[in-house]
Amino acid sequence: MNQKAEKTQKISELLEASGARAVAVLDGIGDEQLDRRTPCTEYDVRALVNHLFQVVVQFQALAAKKDADFSGSVDLFGAGSDWRERFAAEVRLLVDAWAAPGAEEGTTGQMGFPARTVGQMVLGDLTLHAWDLARATGLPYAPDEAVVADLAPAVAAIAPGAREAGVYGAPVEVPEDAPDFDVVLATTGRDPRWRP
Repeated sequence: MNQKAEKTQKISELLEASGARAVAVLDGIGDEQLDRRTPCTEYDVRALVNHLFQVVVQFQALAAKKDADFSGSVDLFGAGSDWRERFAAEVRLLVDAWAAPGAEEGTTGQMGFPARTVGQMVLGDLTLHAWDLARATGLPYAPDEAVVADLAPAVAAIAPGAREAGVYGAPVEVPEDAPDFDVVLATTGRDPRWRP
């Protein structure tokens, strides 16, 4: 029964749990660490924070059945305000957007994906990139168990298409008894043992 409850938990609740952990990671990043490399080879810490911020903002629009626009670039660090506070505020808005009535119903986005699948996409980005940033900066990170339970089948289902689109890398081998989150990381092309 508990496992079934986890699978049907609202995306907004899962985002709240994952978002709190992501905010804690960003709060711990020092400005002197922004140039460090991350498990996402195309991003250093600064670029990955900017990317994650853009994801958090654009998926608010998707929750409201509006189109997202990833064409522009974001510079969270040049805005003259505290980037950590701005990120935390946008995560709160993301949670609220996905908690709105009807957010998980129907389809959303230009490709017409089921809304819940789109919600799982942003949940994946928030969870995985928080791990990326924590690993890059030496901060502790443990994802919420209910989040991992929801993400594991979702990531496995979208992995082939995500690899074809260049979003996920080739899967990484992990032991058969690897923790569930290690399997999720490996499915997306991340090495759970990655160190800077």
